[in-house]
Amino acid sequence: MLKAISGISLSMMVFAGCSSGEEAVPSAAASAPASQPAQSAESARLRAALLPVPKGMSIAYGPELGAFGSLKSIQQGLEAIRQAKLQRPECAGAAQLDAAEPDVAAAPAAVIAFSAARGSITQAVVSMPAQAFPEPLPKQCAAYTADVAGTQVTYKTKTLEMPAKGDQSRAYLTTAAGGEKNAQIGSVMIRRGTLIMSMLVVGQRVKPQGLYELARLADQNLARVTR
Repeated sequence: MLKAISGISLSMMVFAGCSSGEEAVPSAAASAPASQPAQSAESARLRAALLPVPKGMSIAYGPELGAFGSLKSIQQGLEAIRQAKLQRPECAGAAQLDAAEPDVAAAPAAVIAFSAARGSITQAVVSMPAQAFPEPLPKQCAAYTADVAGTQVTYKTKTLEMPAKGDQSRAYLTTAAGGEKNAQIGSVMIRRGTLIMSMLVVGQRVKPQGLYELARLADQNLARVTR
């Protein structure tokens, strides 16, 4: 099954010459139709869970609100995966939420992306109908190759020993190397109750300690909106 936008799909955009910020994504105010009070309250809660703009970065798009599977940012990630030829197709979105699952696709969500010359941060917060958390990365997905826009890219992923966050948490660091381009993708997943936060940091070098600090800030926001 195809998964939600992942660090792998973001790196595919980089290698294909299409950054996540190049195609404008409408803001929540422009893209979300009028909603009932309960929906508006949930949207406000999800938006409040998102990170503020990190120092030295700007908003590339968002915040975008709506059903998780219908968000434009998610669709871009899925399209990047479809256009690539993976040695192990099951690894493209492993350890991520599966936007092909009906309950996940319909779940209320908020997404925002930040960018700077040194890289990008993409964050999603999803309100699931029940407590759920993605399975750990399968062993066969620790290393594999893919053809991305004619470039042979090698992906190597390791599990990071991030301090525990929320009710469940997990972090990975992926190195993508191919041609003259190289990138690292740090990924974090945190669950508090039925809220799941996914964050992806892409750059030439991603430092685990910096990733952990972003995770701490994101978890603080989750704790505040789930009290």
